[in-house]
Amino acid sequence: MSTEKPRVGCIGAGVLGGAIMRRLIDCGFAPAVWNRDKAKLAELLKAGATQARSPAEVARTSAFVITCVSDGAALEKVVFGEDGIASAGSADKVLVDMSTCAAAHTRDMAARLGAQCGMAWLDAPISGGAPAAREGRMAIMVGGQPEIFERARPLWDALAARATLMGSNGAGQATKMINQVLVSTGLAVLAEACAFAERAGIDAAKIPQALAGGRADSRQLQEMFPKMVASDFSITGRAALMLKDLELIHDLARHVGAPMPVTAGVTESFRKMVADGLGDRDNTELVNFYRARKA
Repeated sequence: MSTEKPRVGCIGAGVLGGAIMRRLIDCGFAPAVWNRDKAKLAELLKAGATQARSPAEVARTSAFVITCVSDGAALEKVVFGEDGIASAGSADKVLVDMSTCAAAHTRDMAARLGAQCGMAWLDAPISGGAPAAREGRMAIMVGGQPEIFERARPLWDALAARATLMGSNGAGQATKMINQVLVSTGLAVLAEACAFAERAGIDAAKIPQALAGGRADSRQLQEMFPKMVASDFSITGRAALMLKDLELIHDLARHVGAPMPVTAGVTESFRKMVADGLGDRDNTELVNFYRARKA
């Protein structure tokens, strides 16, 4: 059985996309990479990636094309725009989209790509953020055909602690919406609890240790709570992108008739962050809203 790595290309070198690219390099892939801002590719090129001139060139030289961009509009542009993926796609290639987009938009784009050039589509949004991507322990929720999911097994082995096929195209994105409900509301609760602990005179830095293994424990408590306590707002996820995801959640919830009262309140908190000019700041900076309020 051949152990040769499949040819992989990557489009989008933001916080998450860059971590995915670096993980693939560390696992022995030599990805062709493209990003609108070429400066973000410098360290990746030094590490072993190859710069492509366009999304089309990435697709032309790769069996799998991983996209990780900011939203559905950006994704549609790199797939169907001038020198886009679709112009060089074919039936022996697979687009693996790790962005977070609307499920309906994903289904439409997947059908369009297949009709235009025969290229298969897997929507494969992730959870765990850049640290998990860098260490190959992401949770990946996938929508697409079972045989295409299995064809992408070398990618899952390199990038994921687990990859789960949730159904046909769009199912991965719908699952990501569930994930983001839990992540966003969890961040808001952690921010509230952190400020509460500080006001109550407790050593807030000890909270993750004190609650470890109990029912209040979680990966977010262990990873994000210490950042809030230390006011370490280094970027792991930007507030504007979380708000974008929350708006997608409400769109889907309206479509299926799901009440979302808790998520609605959290959405307003992130909407205020963005309105206050903090959209490019880390999600954990939400804690300052609770610190600022007077008793």
